[in-house]
Amino acid sequence: SSGINAEWPLRPGATLGDLKLVDKPSPITLAGNDFCNTKAQVKVASTETGIIFGNIVYDVSGVSGDRSCVVLNDIHIDIMDYIVPASCTDVEFRKMWAEFEWENKVSIQTNISDMNKYLEHILACTNMKCLTPKQALSGDCGFLAANMYAKSVFGEDALANISMEQLPDTGSLSGHIRIRAKSQGMALSLGDKITLSQKKETGA
Repeated sequence: SSGINAEWPLRPGATLGDLKLVDKPSPITLAGNDFCNTKAQVKVASTETGIIFGNIVYDVSGVSGDRSCVVLNDIHIDIMDYIVPASCTDVEFRKMWAEFEWENKVSIQTNISDMNKYLEHILACTNMKCLTPKQALSGDCGFLAANMYAKSVFGEDALANISMEQLPDTGSLSGHIRIRAKSQGMALSLGDKITLSQKKETGA
C-alpha cells in the first residue's frame, strides 16, 4: 500500500561451478507500489557447468515479524556458449589424448540408422569438429570411427572419439563416444549434452 517502505536487498549469494560473483547489489528501499531494477555481475572463468542461485530477502517498515524471502529461479550457464570447433594434428590429438586424465564414456542410443548422419548430429550438439577425413568415413562397411575436437574460449581442449557399428539384424547403431578433457567439468558437461540430445532425439 502507498506510504509503506520496504527494503529489498537482492542476494544472488551462491554460484555453482567456476563462477564468481563480482559484486553484490546494495540494499534497496522501495516506497509502496514502487519498483526498481538491479544488476549483479558474474564472471565466468571456465566451461565448468555453472548455476546461479538467488533470492530476495525483504521486510516491511512498521510491520513486526521475521523477514520474508522470495526464492528466484536458478540460472544455468550453457557450456555450448563457450565451445567452438577447432583443429589439431593427429600427433597433437594423440598427445592430448594420452595426457588428459578425465574421460567420460557415453553409450550410443539413437533412432538414427545412418552412421554419418548420427556423426553429424553429435557434431552439431557438441560444437565439435570432425578431424577424420571424409574419404575415411565413406563406404558401407557397417563400422565407423572418428576423432572430434573443440576448444573453449578460455583455451580448454576437448577431445572425443566415436566408435560405432550398424547391427546387421536390426539396422540400429551400437557403440560409444569417449570424451577426454583436462578438467572433469568439461568431460562431464559434454557427456551430459550428448545424453540430453539423444533423449530428445529418441523421445525418451
